[in-house]
Amino acid sequence: MTRLMLERMGYTVLTAHTPGEALSIVKEAKAEVIHLLMTDVVMPEMNGRDLSEKILALHPGLRCLFMSGYTANVIAHHGVLDKDVQFINKPFSMQDLAVKLREVLGKGPVHEK
Repeated sequence: MTRLMLERMGYTVLTAHTPGEALSIVKEAKAEVIHLLMTDVVMPEMNGRDLSEKILALHPGLRCLFMSGYTANVIAHHGVLDKDVQFINKPFSMQDLAVKLREVLGKGPVHEK
């Protein structure tokens, strides 16, 4: 669903089904091709925080947006609710996602019509 929302907003999406697959995609991609890592907090293999650290080691400066449907206590346990970490709570609407993406990517707020 998130991939479809992102594509409808005009973004090109590289989709990975596992953290390992995401790392492989990033290793093969040029740094200027990827502008944002959007990852779930809780996943099999490794959590989103660990994945982001591995990917940031390959592409420093990459923007990250974490998402989760878990409660704040579970997310805090995974170290994602630290200051300056960008986060969106699931479920989210396409408008919520658009606003958050503009904030994370530094394009300013979205004004509703």
